[in-house]
Amino acid sequence: MDAELKHLQIDRAAKRPAKSPRWIVPAILLCLLLGAGTFVYARLNAAPEVKVARVRVSGAAPGDASILNATGYIVAAHKIELAAKVVGKVAWIGVDKGDKVREGQELVRLEDDEYRAHLLEAQGQLNNLKAHLAELEDGSRPEEIARAHADLAQSRANQENARVTLDRTRSLAGEGVLSKQALDDAQAKYDASAASSASLDKAYELVRIGPRHEEIDAMRAQVRQAQGTVDYAQTQLDNTVIRAPISGTILERNVEKGEFVTTGFVGDKGAKGYVVSLADLDDLQVELDISQNDFAKLGPRQPAIVTTDAYPDRKYKGYIEEIAPEANRQKATVQVRVRIEKPDAYLRPEMNASVAFVSSVDSSGKLANRAKPRIDVPAAAVRDRAVFVVVDGKAVRRNARALIGGEDVIVDPPADLKDGQKVRPGPML
Repeated sequence: MDAELKHLQIDRAAKRPAKSPRWIVPAILLCLLLGAGTFVYARLNAAPEVKVARVRVSGAAPGDASILNATGYIVAAHKIELAAKVVGKVAWIGVDKGDKVREGQELVRLEDDEYRAHLLEAQGQLNNLKAHLAELEDGSRPEEIARAHADLAQSRANQENARVTLDRTRSLAGEGVLSKQALDDAQAKYDASAASSASLDKAYELVRIGPRHEEIDAMRAQVRQAQGTVDYAQTQLDNTVIRAPISGTILERNVEKGEFVTTGFVGDKGAKGYVVSLADLDDLQVELDISQNDFAKLGPRQPAIVTTDAYPDRKYKGYIEEIAPEANRQKATVQVRVRIEKPDAYLRPEMNASVAFVSSVDSSGKLANRAKPRIDVPAAAVRDRAVFVVVDGKAVRRNARALIGGEDVIVDPPADLKDGQKVRPGPML
């Protein structure tokens, strides 16, 4: 018994286990809460998996039926964002969104007081140089020549008088009547008169001949330079009036009266880079992204039938006009543009459009075969005469009558499914 009791004694030298820090438990709870929140958020925002079925075409001759169907958007073939060539404040706007304009029509005017002042200054400088050039080209006037001749004659007369005085003084000095100083003074006066006569003779000759041709050429160059300055100032003034480069429709009006327009850096709330955007709505295309797997089915100028969700009963004849020279690596597609041959007022840029590429069409834009194709849509996919089509991983609501075949529709769509919501297609039914 004594031996067993000895084994039950407490060893006071043994170290007690260290207590855990107080922050560990709250940290563990916080991590658990964050993990749970992340899991819930991921579940709420995860793309739901949906059942998908492909709309099929039946009842048409095999050679004339649709060979490929695609969806895209209507775009203007040539959309122009019209910018100003000069900076300035908008003084007048003559158009609004939706207005039809003709080529050359005035759309916007900028304040032009400063540009008019520059033009007047340049024109004044040009006129001044032209007058000087005319003076050089015309040469000296008869009055100037006569005056120069009179001055020369007077100088020669003075020279002759000085010569006579010098001869008399030299004779008298030789006889001893006049001093050597008097002779020197007479000689100096004669020399000065001779030099003056020589100078006036050269001046008379220059006046009679006129200015040098080098001087005239230099002045002509200055006149041409001044003319260029005037032309530039006139161009700047003309650029304050912004005109339509083509006939078309105003898609967007980007400025208001009093706003500043610039040709350089454009800030979010600062000066505007362009004033209006316009396009010719008689020149429309459908922009499509064709999967690389289906691209081999198409060729240049491939005929097609175009329909829109807004007007599913209206069909438009078209053909492939443009194929992108390179593919999109991320989307594994090739961009194709289909020209609509006879667009009308029902079509608008950025409308959803469905395109059926066919082997041939008749003059009315219908399939050339006699048997009218039938579009088979699963009944479970139709809700309120509309369906959800899977486009780039999103559920896009479409009018059921606008389907042309080849679309992937969602079967039994969830009640809370919304247009544009991300989805995850399941196996094809």
